[in-house]
Amino acid sequence: MSKFINPFTDYGFKKIFGQEISKDLLIDFLNDLLEGERVITDLIFLNNEQLPEWEDARALIYDIYCTTDTGEKIIVEMQNKSQVHFKERALFYLSHAVTRQGQTGEDWRFDLKAVYGVFFMNFLLKDNVKFRTDVILADRETGEQFTDKMRQIFLALPVFNKAEENCETDFERWIYTLKNMDTLKRMPFKARKAVFEKLEEIADVASLNAEEHELYWKSVNAYRTALSVQEASKKEGREEGREEGREEGREEGRKEGIEEGKKLQSLAIARTMKQNNMPISIIAQYTGLSSEEIDAL
Repeated sequence: MSKFINPFTDYGFKKIFGQEISKDLLIDFLNDLLEGERVITDLIFLNNEQLPEWEDARALIYDIYCTTDTGEKIIVEMQNKSQVHFKERALFYLSHAVTRQGQTGEDWRFDLKAVYGVFFMNFLLKDNVKFRTDVILADRETGEQFTDKMRQIFLALPVFNKAEENCETDFERWIYTLKNMDTLKRMPFKARKAVFEKLEEIADVASLNAEEHELYWKSVNAYRTALSVQEASKKEGREEGREEGREEGREEGRKEGIEEGKKLQSLAIARTMKQNNMPISIIAQYTGLSSEEIDAL
């Protein structure tokens, strides 16, 4: 049994980052993520289910949805498998958080607060193999930021392969710990940063009460089932690909056999015509062979 909870599970991720008692962990992680840009001193968790603005529309459910002490909105999500139009969905979530700031009345002048989306991805985007991708609204020609009101950060966890001793920044130490947490026997980096002591307390499976333990293992089972379905889908896709390849190979073989048969037939006809002293030009015209091929007969 693992000593620490698996942060890739829905329960584990929210246990670490999505509850009031552990919000200092989220604040610390976000500050390390945004080091040199801004400092968050406090945040408030918002209802992670936002009701739709139009009738019959589905509600949006975020993993973690919060607002900082200065009003910025932050969405933090953990995604374990690739989804169709994942980037577009992420953009939709952020756009929704922007439009929700609209106020009625003439006094409101579009005084928007920035919206951040932080997306942990336990998979790779097909067209991007970077570990961290920062998306901003910028001028295409100069690269200069046009507005700071929308920001997306995608973290492709499979790309991060640093060992514990090679982590150079607190942000990298966070990523290393989260990626390896369910296999760790001890919590690293405690001597360097006190927040990891708090993480050890929060993430210790032995500290869960009976109800929490049941919820966690249900979440683990759901996570494992999702991985199994994903792997089965990949395997099925590989088998289909191999079968298609075999079928294409058989078809290609049939085509090659037909072409070879036609060539042999042409050579036999050309040999007979040549034995009957027919001009090479006529033989070439009827068989499609080159003069060199006919001379070699």
